[in-house]
Amino acid sequence: MGNRGILHNDQRSLVRDWQVRRWIACRLEFRGRHRLVMQPRHYTELFFLDEAAALADGHRPCAECRFADYQAFQSAWRTLYPHLSNSADAIDLVLHAERRLRPFSKRMHTAEIGSLPDGAYVVHDNRPWLVLRDALLAWSADQYVERIRRPDSGAVAVLTPPSILGVLRAGYRSGVHPTSSEFTVA
Repeated sequence: MGNRGILHNDQRSLVRDWQVRRWIACRLEFRGRHRLVMQPRHYTELFFLDEAAALADGHRPCAECRFADYQAFQSAWRTLYPHLSNSADAIDLVLHAERRLRPFSKRMHTAEIGSLPDGAYVVHDNRPWLVLRDALLAWSADQYVERIRRPDSGAVAVLTPPSILGVLRAGYRSGVHPTSSEFTVA
């Protein structure tokens, strides 16, 4: 589950893309807490297929409910940016510049597909795909729906922000939905 502030009004209509610079990916269950989804004047719950999808959108692990994951993310961040602070504020400042061109308009970049780490998301055939070993997995809201062989080379549009790609290359392993293992490569 993701959080980037209060995005909805009292009628539960989305009125903004983000409110705060701190975009976090949380556990669905933590210490027995229960929430009414899209409760007026409380943060808007965002749901992702898995952590890889949350990272592709520019979220990082929560420092409260996912503390061990946050520490692993910080450690990988430190290898990527040894000259910067690895505080949540410093991380969020860098990530925020990499997320959007403007509200509701995702910033993408181009990379060589062979250079991308597992857990990255790319655009292929106008659809989002997860890079996982020698395959690409087609995303849908509730599962991965197709698996194709990962091309050996070629430039692709990348959805995952550059700093998060660096964190993945530095050893951080994102969680992926169980359906990632249900397909054989075509």
